[in-house]
Amino acid sequence: MMQRVLLFTVISVAAAFTGVPLKQRTVSRCSNLYMGGAQGYATTLEGKKAVVGRVKELLDSSEMVFSIPAGSMTVAQTQNLRRSLPEGTTMSTIKNKLMLRALEGTEYESAASLVKGPNTWFFIEEDISGTIKAFSAFTKAESKQESHPILGGVIEGELYDSTGVEAIGKLPSKLELYAKIAGSIKAVPTKVARVIKAPNSKLARAIKLAGETKE
Repeated sequence: MMQRVLLFTVISVAAAFTGVPLKQRTVSRCSNLYMGGAQGYATTLEGKKAVVGRVKELLDSSEMVFSIPAGSMTVAQTQNLRRSLPEGTTMSTIKNKLMLRALEGTEYESAASLVKGPNTWFFIEEDISGTIKAFSAFTKAESKQESHPILGGVIEGELYDSTGVEAIGKLPSKLELYAKIAGSIKAVPTKVARVIKAPNSKLARAIKLAGETKE
């Protein structure tokens, strides 16, 4: 009888500090571990189908994909890398079996040869060069060039090794192209004005002659 009273007292004290009965808290904790742990939704058949479907959507909207070794990065480093990527680029670590299923029947099927070991994938919708440059800048700043090299990538169905991907990254990025176009447009009126003002130019003489004719 005394043991039962003591046990009841301990349970009551625990409930008073947490606001939740001890028995209920234990069930809730197990439920959270089930949903987010190794036995979570992502490991069920429905969960795997959802992941494959999502990856196929990313592949369908991407102009290029490339992969790097996964792991060996802190949460802060991973967040910094994600923030540095151009808009329209998705970075995701995907289980190999699910990635292989997603690649089947797509123009990125040749990327199956890159599915070795844990990989992180980059799905690029628009700014290919900008994404590669952002990743290269990150690995240089964080001294990750040796531990996280680009393994390879696929663009328009063609498989490129790390050297090929890096070469693509040296092309002008989307922002750089915009800047060049804007600079060219801005320079056109200035060049035209210089030509018109040039005293010995044919255009200047023609404009002057046209004015004199009208008079």
